Amino acid sequence: MVRARVVPLQNRAVLRRAEPRTAEALDAELVERVRAADQGAEQTLFNRHAPYILALSFRLLRDSAEAEDVLQETFLDAITQLRGTAAPGRVRQWLAGIAVHKVHRRFRRRKLQAVLGLFRPSDESVLEASAHPDASPEIRAELALLDVALVELPDAERAAWVLKYVEGYGLDDVARLCRCSLATAKRRIARARRVVLVHIELPEVDDA
Repeated sequence: MVRARVVPLQNRAVLRRAEPRTAEALDAELVERVRAADQGAEQTLFNRHAPYILALSFRLLRDSAEAEDVLQETFLDAITQLRGTAAPGRVRQWLAGIAVHKVHRRFRRRKLQAVLGLFRPSDESVLEASAHPDASPEIRAELALLDVALVELPDAERAAWVLKYVEGYGLDDVARLCRCSLATAKRRIARARRVVLVHIELPEVDDA
């Protein structure tokens, strides 16, 4: 007969501490260590979130070199803020907000460069390059068509569309990340969707 194991009261706290920490709990611990100028924690925080921030920046900017710059700028800014007064809740989304803000600053710089004839749009196939290695030729062909559609969009509209339909953020989050009103985010996404639908048929997605 198997007997149930009774855990003494004094040991239960130890068992609770031994349970795996959630991602949020680990991020919260790292934030506190960064605020205490723990350089090891800074590196760990970077290692945890850098791949996502880099991929996000690349999908928005469509330029790998600029995405690398945004990645570095984002974490330098984040560490500075954390050593000051910043106390983010969801760390990844907070970092994404910093990155998206820096992306939009580059959009504004591109407009000036375009006027001066200095900006050359990248021809990188962002979504096709991001496809899973096992993706079928049909899926890759659809992503290539989608890349063509996204190139035609103004930067701000493309960013809002990508944040919603590629990154999976809700409308409220898109507005917060883009630092615009909810109405503006909706207009940008709607205009982008009309252009995209000329190239490829997309499934209906809840706009909540």
